[in-house]
Amino acid sequence: MSAKSLPDIHTRAEVIAEALPFMQRYDQEVVVIKYGGHAMGDRAAAEDFAEDVVLLELQGVKPIVVHGGGPQIGKMLDKLGIKSEFQGGMRVTDAATVEIVEMVLAGSINKQIVGWIGAEGGKAIGLCGKDGGMVTAKKMVRTVRDPDSNIERELDLGFVGDPHKVDRSVLDAVLKAELIPVLAPVAIGEDGQTYNVNADTFAGAIAGAMKAKRLLLLTDVPGVLDKDKKLIEQLTVDECRKLIADGTVTGGMIPKIETCIYAIEQGVEGVVILDGKVPHAVLLELLTEHGAGTLITG
Repeated sequence: MSAKSLPDIHTRAEVIAEALPFMQRYDQEVVVIKYGGHAMGDRAAAEDFAEDVVLLELQGVKPIVVHGGGPQIGKMLDKLGIKSEFQGGMRVTDAATVEIVEMVLAGSINKQIVGWIGAEGGKAIGLCGKDGGMVTAKKMVRTVRDPDSNIERELDLGFVGDPHKVDRSVLDAVLKAELIPVLAPVAIGEDGQTYNVNADTFAGAIAGAMKAKRLLLLTDVPGVLDKDKKLIEQLTVDECRKLIADGTVTGGMIPKIETCIYAIEQGVEGVVILDGKVPHAVLLELLTEHGAGTLITG
């Protein structure tokens, strides 16, 4: 071995040694990772993500992956000539659209992620909320306020649902078998109807039911930003509510923050919003002192 390579070896050894306390912190703990549709766009980043998940499982962590797929759904709807409408920032899901949503989420995307994890040496199993009655949904009810008249009206988003009940028995069995669950956010209603569920909301419900140590929301932004667009590294639930109230947190970040608050109220120790495009973002967050995004705690 050449002397030139020794510093690099020593650096790697130091990195592993520094990660040891964090590995012990998460040993045998459930970590739910929401893998966003936009974060899945780059193949190299997807392979990094799969490597992270496999390494966590090998180190004794119990990872559960929940994935989105909004951009991929949009592309398939365009390809099939099905018009897609958005209201209040959410996709209206009619009978034709919900079939495509299920096909893309529980089919192609789900199995693609299972394949990536398998290629890195892991054993994953693809499921959706309908499997084993894992997640029961109810029709989403949302209201919006007209900016001109200030009148509130109820949105009819079709077959868009919110998680209502989570039965963790299937996930407990899968984790006991040392498999990595990869979950598509499609659920069944008590009326037997299939519902499209927001992936963040779905992940929050799963994390709460499993009493996860961490819920990671991988997205396409660095985390929660202040009014100067600088990353806020840590927040409490009360501080999150204040940021929404004073207009610092706006748009699509609001439902993410609401999911974080819900998960923590259900017993999750901490929720992190981080940029899924950063190489090995999951390992950086869980196995380093400074993390990689915004940590939200009670």
